[in-house]
Amino acid sequence: MNRIGLAATLSLLLSGAAHAAPAPAGSAAENALEITKRAIAFRSVQGPGNQTPQLAAYLKQLFIEAGFPATDITVEPVDDTAYLMLRWRGTDPKAKALVISGHMDVVEAKPADWQRDPFKPVVENGYIFGRGASDMKMDLALVTATVIDMKRAGYKPKRDIVLAFSGDEETTMKTSAILAGKMKGIAEMVLNVDGGGGQLSESGKAEYLTISAAEKTYADFRLEVTNPGGHSSAPRKVNAIVELSAALVKIGGYRFTPQLSPITKGYFEGVAPLQTPEIGAAMKAFAANPADEQAIETLAANPAFVGQIGTTCVPTMVSGGHALNALPQRATANINCRIFPGVKPAAVMAELEKVAGDPGVKFSDVTEGSNPTDASPLRPDLVNAVKKAIGIVRPGVPVFPSMSAGASDSMHFRAVGIPSYGVSPLFIKESDEFAHGLNERTPIDNIPLGVIYYRSLLTDLSK
Repeated sequence: MNRIGLAATLSLLLSGAAHAAPAPAGSAAENALEITKRAIAFRSVQGPGNQTPQLAAYLKQLFIEAGFPATDITVEPVDDTAYLMLRWRGTDPKAKALVISGHMDVVEAKPADWQRDPFKPVVENGYIFGRGASDMKMDLALVTATVIDMKRAGYKPKRDIVLAFSGDEETTMKTSAILAGKMKGIAEMVLNVDGGGGQLSESGKAEYLTISAAEKTYADFRLEVTNPGGHSSAPRKVNAIVELSAALVKIGGYRFTPQLSPITKGYFEGVAPLQTPEIGAAMKAFAANPADEQAIETLAANPAFVGQIGTTCVPTMVSGGHALNALPQRATANINCRIFPGVKPAAVMAELEKVAGDPGVKFSDVTEGSNPTDASPLRPDLVNAVKKAIGIVRPGVPVFPSMSAGASDSMHFRAVGIPSYGVSPLFIKESDEFAHGLNERTPIDNIPLGVIYYRSLLTDLSK
């Protein structure tokens, strides 16, 4: 799509939303698209050549050009990455801050595996393609463009608005923990724009939006079997690889006891009518009785919902042996778990040890950068502000609570006592969901609607 065509498209989309509220200047949406494209072009991946610090510097310059004092913008290097913090000072110094959380880094993407270079953004057929298009450089750009637009329009928040952009959310979350620590005792709540979001049907109809108020705990457990080894021409009864494999087969076939919380109950009850009859019936049955075997089997068979019914653990890496013609002296595997809120990782590891049933398989917790946290309360002011904002841009779309099966910066804020909520307004089809995968993309018609949504949300929660 050429620049003129894109500008016209954005203009029409903004005009379509104007009946519900005053639309932002066309430049706000165009600015958000340009920032999205520029952000995708930075290879903000952990390791050699990490360009997260350069992305942070680019965003800082945008804020300075919009009129924010440079002294209120911090870009702090941490290892090979960096974080950005902007403080937009409110008129009431006693009011606790509203924090907008997001991350600038992305997972690795190898150009040879993609149809397009993942770090060269392409706008095509109504989508923007590139690593971070959905996770989460478009939301980062939307918030940046919205805050700039509000600043230039003369808006004065009553409470401080703090943008807290981490630089290693996809890996160790060291910057995430630093930012949360700086906000401890200062913040009223966190709006995490890397969470929640909207569901489109395969025909393109907006079905519902979720507010992520809880997330499962991320955990990695290492399994190790050691053996004296020996010559491969003289096999022994005990083989480290075989012993480890037997444990992995047992773990792979194991299901943790399903669980239900007020948040997942609300989610299942809300979205059930929008599913196929079989899935919808299973959701209603599970919400009424989390021990319903038929409902469990139906939901567990669906990758989109298996993570919502309890703790899940799955083998993700295996390594073993040291030579082609030698018996293995060591075999290891990683089990990645997403643990239901309220369940301790140590209890999950102990359960896995019982499942393996082999004292020769040694378990250890090798998790990095994860904090078990409870759900955030569904505050009426937050829920009402989200419903109002989404009602402006997508009238009639219902809003439900949800639990994230993945980890985000929210866990670090919750760990220091700050409620955090995933509030992204991006809508996408299930068939277009390629975050962390090949050919990641997001519909660009989210951009003008997202600017209006974020302006409404930030205004209501900061005034």
